[in-house]
Amino acid sequence: MRSVPPMAGSYVLLTAGAGAFCAAPAFFSATSWPAVVLLACAYVGCGQAGRASRSMGTFFPVLLAGAFLLPPAAAALVAVPGAVLGRVEQRPQWLRRVWRPAQLALAVWASAEVFAALGGPGAVSGPRFPYALLPCGGAVLAFCAALTVLDGGILAAAERVPLRTAWRGLFLRSLAPVAVHGLAGLMMAVLWASSYGPVAALLVLLPMYVSCWVFAQYQRERAAHQATIRALVQAVDIKDGYTRGHSERVGQASMMIARELGMPDERAEVLRFAGILHDVGKLGVPTRLLRKDGPLTPEEREVIQLHPEYGHEMVRGIGFLGEARAAILHHHERLDGSGYPYGLVGTQIPEFARVVAVADAFDAMTSTRTYSRARPVEVAVAELERCAGTQFDPVMVGALVRALAREGWRPVVTADEAGAPGAGGTGGTGVPVPRAAAVPVPGSAPR
Repeated sequence: MRSVPPMAGSYVLLTAGAGAFCAAPAFFSATSWPAVVLLACAYVGCGQAGRASRSMGTFFPVLLAGAFLLPPAAAALVAVPGAVLGRVEQRPQWLRRVWRPAQLALAVWASAEVFAALGGPGAVSGPRFPYALLPCGGAVLAFCAALTVLDGGILAAAERVPLRTAWRGLFLRSLAPVAVHGLAGLMMAVLWASSYGPVAALLVLLPMYVSCWVFAQYQRERAAHQATIRALVQAVDIKDGYTRGHSERVGQASMMIARELGMPDERAEVLRFAGILHDVGKLGVPTRLLRKDGPLTPEEREVIQLHPEYGHEMVRGIGFLGEARAAILHHHERLDGSGYPYGLVGTQIPEFARVVAVADAFDAMTSTRTYSRARPVEVAVAELERCAGTQFDPVMVGALVRALAREGWRPVVTADEAGAPGAGGTGGTGVPVPRAAAVPVPGSAPR
């Protein structure tokens, strides 16, 4: 944000003042400055390593170890150097450089106060270590609560979001990762207070950091996969304006079927990719055929029916698609063997292809486009059930029907843009459709 609302600026300055007030007693009492400096340097080092790899966010174990080892005022200081030196990409940078250390200092201070109030320091340093788990849990809850209150407050002040909305979900989203970091911080504190000393405590950071780095790499890889899918879908939508949004909706319906069938999350995600990319082979079909105003010749129909093979060839080298590649190739096969490209029968058709075929037909019937009205969901369901056993797998149809009955149908994209090119033509199917006509019966034309 370029201009800072006065309320947001005041809120940040008030938070910074509160943080300074909480940390001030450390300068007027007996403070173990070597421990503060060592922990602060460890936090700076973790932050700089994450910055170099561009793959990690805030690393909390060091901060929570400080809350478990130091008095609250001194613990608040551990976060300040690392937060000030951290990467700031959004404007206004000066305000964010004030906000982040103040927020973390207050959260660590609150965590240390709760930990001390529950008797944590004695449990960490004495032979009663297991009893430190309860104070640790309280400290983690305090840390999450402080971050939630402060984050929600700045969101409300800067974006004028109602407080109730700003705070919704923040606490629960932060609780699990902070709890894991809290356990690592407790391990650091116990080793630090033992005969092994600070060096052994800092070694705890290595496996913790590696695990966080691996997870961050997974997230980056997943984001790259999503970007690849998005680029392919956008290319299809540009080429065939009639089916704009169709790919996302087929992916959504495929996921509903997958959840109903109890598929593991990883397989369900690949199935969603299959639904989204099922028509990617249209990139290999001449645009003039996709938008032709008039009936197709038998030769032209044969060209359009090659799009599953084109699509399979395009994605064959994309390893993360896995089973999705078979769905792209076979989503126009029919149970009775009358489909294409290979005329497979029954269970010869891959499971993912049988799912996508149902999702594809359902969306074709329920989508509103410039040349046709959408059929009601009940009518589309009745048509799927009528064709179950001949065109569609009854198991997949039944799964979609149950999912629709429970969740309803709230498509991600409800209609194509009014200005979709070629309105009133073939509708991307290669079969002329009058403007007011109903969507063709599933399988009546290649899509």
